[in-house]
Amino acid sequence: MKIGICGTGRMGSAIAQRLMSVGHEVSVWNRNSAKTKTLTDAGAALFASPAELVEGCDVTIVMLLNDAATEVIYRGPNGILKAKLGGKLVIDMSTVRPDTMKLNGASVLQQAAAFVEAPVGGSTGPAREGKLLGLVGGTKTDVARAIPILEQLCRRTEHVGELGSGSMMKLAVNLPLLVYWQALGEALTICKPLNLPAERLIDILSDTSGTPTAMKGRGQAIAKVLGGTPLGETAFGLNAAKKDLAIAVQFGASIHAELPVTASALACYEEAEAAGLGDADATAVSTRWIQRKGKSR
Repeated sequence: MKIGICGTGRMGSAIAQRLMSVGHEVSVWNRNSAKTKTLTDAGAALFASPAELVEGCDVTIVMLLNDAATEVIYRGPNGILKAKLGGKLVIDMSTVRPDTMKLNGASVLQQAAAFVEAPVGGSTGPAREGKLLGLVGGTKTDVARAIPILEQLCRRTEHVGELGSGSMMKLAVNLPLLVYWQALGEALTICKPLNLPAERLIDILSDTSGTPTAMKGRGQAIAKVLGGTPLGETAFGLNAAKKDLAIAVQFGASIHAELPVTASALACYEEAEAAGLGDADATAVSTRWIQRKGKSR
């Protein structure tokens, strides 16, 4: 099948790699074409605009950073909505506001195309292995059309409702983990007087009922950073994590839901981003906290 990937950042590239590995003919587009080089070197075709990408593929997967990016990519001069969309399938896997997803989906549907939202849980490693968690919104008919592709990307796919539902569920999935990374930094801070080796400390904290499964993959990396090793590969960027927390707070306010812990964690991520850690892994919010030397916010 001809599948286009619109947005080849960390996650978009990992998804493209997965689809190529299972035999699909993959095409790509990105605002910064340099970020497509690894994929084009591996055989992916490069298109000049989102509109051309959609027209040249049977299915287009959209994976963009934020709401502002989706506005440009859908509604720009050569955006998705300028394409001949009739009969096409668009699967948007971005993490954006639910109302943004509803608006973009409605605009695509008006042009006789199918549209499914499928924001995913998981980072680049699970994406390359086809082990994401797909949180799907859309009509039963459109979702049924998208399922064969989503099942090649996800270990579990959940159709949770109409358009916007997947985005709501994604915010709920991300929120506890991102708050945890800040809480871990605070836990490490109160353990500092113990002077335990970083690996032992992380091992103890990991073997508790309050530890998320994400620590299985990131705990060792966190321990190495605490031991003085430079920050390694970014699985999920701190700037993206901050964006997701901000969306959760904004959406919560729109439905009159109070999220005080999330709002506090967001402020800590904003501080870390301002300190130059935006491109680092989200877990950098944990290690930075213990290294702040008691600075007051």
